Amino acid sequence: KFLGPNFTESYCWPSVARGCDVVAISYQGNDPFVYIPPLLTLLQLKSCYKALTNKSGPLALILCPGWKKAQLVFELLKTYERCSRQFHPMLIILGQNKAAASSVKIQGCEVIVTTPYSFLRLFEHHNLFCRLCHLVLDEVEVLFSDAAEQVFTILDCYKKASVSEEWEYSLHQIIGVGTRWNEHITRLIKEFMNDPYVVITAVEEASIYGNVQQVVQPCVNSERIAVLLKILDFTHSNPQKVLVFTNSVNEADVIHEALKSNSIFSLKIHKESNSKYILEQWTKKHSSGTPILLVSTDDCMQSLGITDATCVIHFSFPSPRIFGQRLRTMSDHFCNDYSVDQERIKTRSVILLTENTDCHALGILRFLQHAEAEIPPELHDFTAKMLEAEEEKKFSRPLCAYLKTFGICKNRAACPDRHQINMQMDIPQNIPDKILQAPGYVTILPLHIVSATNYFGRIVDKQKDQYTILAEEINEYFKNPSNKISVKNVKALAFYGLCEKRLFHRVQVVEIYPKEEENLFFSVKIKYIDEGRTSQVQSCQLLHLPARFQCLPPQAVEFIVCRVKPIDKETEWNPEVTHYIHHKIKGKPHEAKIVHTLGNTAWVDQMVGI
Repeated sequence: KFLGPNFTESYCWPSVARGCDVVAISYQGNDPFVYIPPLLTLLQLKSCYKALTNKSGPLALILCPGWKKAQLVFELLKTYERCSRQFHPMLIILGQNKAAASSVKIQGCEVIVTTPYSFLRLFEHHNLFCRLCHLVLDEVEVLFSDAAEQVFTILDCYKKASVSEEWEYSLHQIIGVGTRWNEHITRLIKEFMNDPYVVITAVEEASIYGNVQQVVQPCVNSERIAVLLKILDFTHSNPQKVLVFTNSVNEADVIHEALKSNSIFSLKIHKESNSKYILEQWTKKHSSGTPILLVSTDDCMQSLGITDATCVIHFSFPSPRIFGQRLRTMSDHFCNDYSVDQERIKTRSVILLTENTDCHALGILRFLQHAEAEIPPELHDFTAKMLEAEEEKKFSRPLCAYLKTFGICKNRAACPDRHQINMQMDIPQNIPDKILQAPGYVTILPLHIVSATNYFGRIVDKQKDQYTILAEEINEYFKNPSNKISVKNVKALAFYGLCEKRLFHRVQVVEIYPKEEENLFFSVKIKYIDEGRTSQVQSCQLLHLPARFQCLPPQAVEFIVCRVKPIDKETEWNPEVTHYIHHKIKGKPHEAKIVHTLGNTAWVDQMVGI
């Protein structure tokens, strides 16, 4: 059901399949499909590896920025391996146990998928470069931002291993794919690649690679014309081709008239204009060595097809999408540091920043930071207010799980949850008053393990635990068959009883799913209010729960263990670690010191099994 390669893949696949070194930066750069099909094509050509038949070890190494991405790549390889010869890919994620690294068996494996940290642990015990022909850096910008030292160590080893004579007739390929340009990619290309094929389909990233100077000019909205004239005085010192972009026809007319009254020759184009005449003038005027200026609305960019401008002035503030399209008009002059040296035409992008700057400022600010442009305090202040306003919209959302677990959320802008305290929502819940008044060591019972450091469970009263008494009463009550009354009219947020493995639990209906035509009953999402876990059951399984069993508040509390986080700068726990902790602690009493509480969450430091 594959329809064919997308725009970026159309450029990358031929060069990867020919064995070239490739760097690909695109909006789809985090999709492994950018390199997997052509890499598998190469691996099927046994003739490429004849010189290496006497050696053992992998032919290809795919480095991913974390265990989760490595898992995805591995699963894709297993899927598409069915269409080709068997090359026995291996997913290798190692912790700090040296015995585990030394016991890994890689005989017969031709493709290793791993992370930089795991690979170096493996490399301590295995020679992995004897036959290595293909080194893939998946999400190259993330690898360089999180593990630059480790990646360059691997690149150095790869480079040294391939200088011997026996490699003269063997493939030696490095592939780097990602979504953003990174300063380390320059070193990757210059020191480790051989005449690489560089594909950049994200125009903003191409402008960074192409060394376009980004300038932000703060001004009052009413003074934009005056500021524009000053900028043009500067640009007219050299014969340049200047494009002034605006988003309205009316503004284009105003700019054109202002330039005319200041004796500056300019062209003007919007949808009603004759584009053929304008293009002729754009080419003709500049050939005589004089500067040329074109005022254009955004909707004319594509029809004009201009790519040889030397300066773009953003008279109206652009959205990130429009910003990229405007930059494309200078693409003929984007520098290419890796071609033959030649005289460069400097290119500039000037943004007029006014008090009327709109909601797109945040996206543009992120780009300017990424481009290492000089950012005026006005833009920082404006975007800080915008971020504050965005956070206020999330005020009724739950507190961000990453913030609670690791103390930081790496992607606050995209995260749907809040990152600040809401005193109404964050007042302590389900935590006994005596513990809040005198926090200290308590007995906790982890019952639902979310991750290695995040659990739901109960605080157990050592003297007289009310829930233990209630649970006994509930189970005794439902032993009588006449008390097992199914609920006919299920309501959201109501409390019910539920039998699971001969034990009865208090549950709350969180969501009611639409009834399917062929089914007599409908599904509901429930929460076990004394354990913290959720599940999906049929409505007919819910039992009427007498009011006396609803008096005790829900007992489930979220526990987060302080000062513990995953190795290798991972942002999520590997399921193997969580699985191990699950078997170690679930249902077993622990002594824990509560050091902080917010809402239904208690932070513990430390937590010790009894």
